[in-house]
Amino acid sequence: MDSSADFQPPLRLWSHVWRYLLALVVGFVVWAPVMDDQADGHPVLFWTDLVVGVACFVLAFWRRRWPMTVAVITLLATPISSLSAGASTLAVVSLATHRRWWQIISVAALNLAMTWCYYQVQPVEDTDPWWLLTPITIAAVAATMAWGMYIGSRRELLWTLRQRAETAEAERDLRAQQARSTERARIAREMHDVLAHRISQISLHAGALTFREDLSAEEMRSSVAVIQAKAHEALTDLREVLGVLREAGDGTALTGPQPTYDDLTGLVADARLAGASIDYDDRLAGHEPPPVAVGRTIYRIVQEGITNATKHAPAAALHVLVAGSPAEGVDVVLRNAIGFGPTRTPGAGLGLVGLTERAELRGGTLVHGIEDASPDGQPPSFVLRAWLPWSSEETTRAGSE
Repeated sequence: MDSSADFQPPLRLWSHVWRYLLALVVGFVVWAPVMDDQADGHPVLFWTDLVVGVACFVLAFWRRRWPMTVAVITLLATPISSLSAGASTLAVVSLATHRRWWQIISVAALNLAMTWCYYQVQPVEDTDPWWLLTPITIAAVAATMAWGMYIGSRRELLWTLRQRAETAEAERDLRAQQARSTERARIAREMHDVLAHRISQISLHAGALTFREDLSAEEMRSSVAVIQAKAHEALTDLREVLGVLREAGDGTALTGPQPTYDDLTGLVADARLAGASIDYDDRLAGHEPPPVAVGRTIYRIVQEGITNATKHAPAAALHVLVAGSPAEGVDVVLRNAIGFGPTRTPGAGLGLVGLTERAELRGGTLVHGIEDASPDGQPPSFVLRAWLPWSSEETTRAGSE
């Protein structure tokens, strides 16, 4: 299929009308000098000129579908039909818009040959010498071809600009869709990190109530009050996380402040109040605080570690170590003994996957697994280790979120 057909815009009714009117003007201008001589001395040639010319105008309607064929047929009719000059000009210009050199050269040569035949067949009374008519004819044919090629070039340019604009719009929409997908994934991670911790605490307290039969009414009310408070905190966190789905009029996300490194102490204290046994060793104290994005990732790692320990080893002590420096980066290690059995709290198993992605987005690493008993008598433990760079290009970019 001719790829140049893509450049040809569809023609409306007025586009067809003015083209045919202009072609008729050209045809009558060429026919006028010989019309009287044909009618007086060659009536057969007169009617032949008229009938063939009309037929060429009808044929020119299909010039876009068969440009080469229509151009050749209308040019072959030139010697016997002066009126067909308008139709052949229209067909030749249309052919030249495709800018195929072998077609242009072939049609130009045929045009020159048929023009010479025209002067031999028609009753033309012209005293101009051949050496003057020849360059004029060549100039007219060249101008016709050049005009068609110019139109084709302009159409291609407009088509290219239109395609580029459509491609740019499609790429813009794709980037917007990718940004929305990335934001949804981030929201999903935030919801998991925030709510899993709260729900695990609620499940821990509720599970304790199902096994304790020696609690007094006051102790029962106290435990239920704790569950109510944790549920309220979970709902509050959920509202803050879902706030990123709504935007203010100025485009600012309506979301609460995100946790940072400074909130770690409160996180550990809150977990201890909920009944968890945590040994917290913060060796970053005394140093300058890490960047906001790094601090937020540290907080999420520790939060997820506490949540998992509460779910799967509620009776085990959890050891949390946060250490590092601007030169060495930040190490986060969480360790708890295994063998206590999981609780009834369900889990999707995606928390550590999300943490690994968070760490890698910050340019760090995260590994987890079971370590065998050590020679000094330490039981087998589940260990979560993460390392984060103090600052990096990714960290800087994430900190501006």
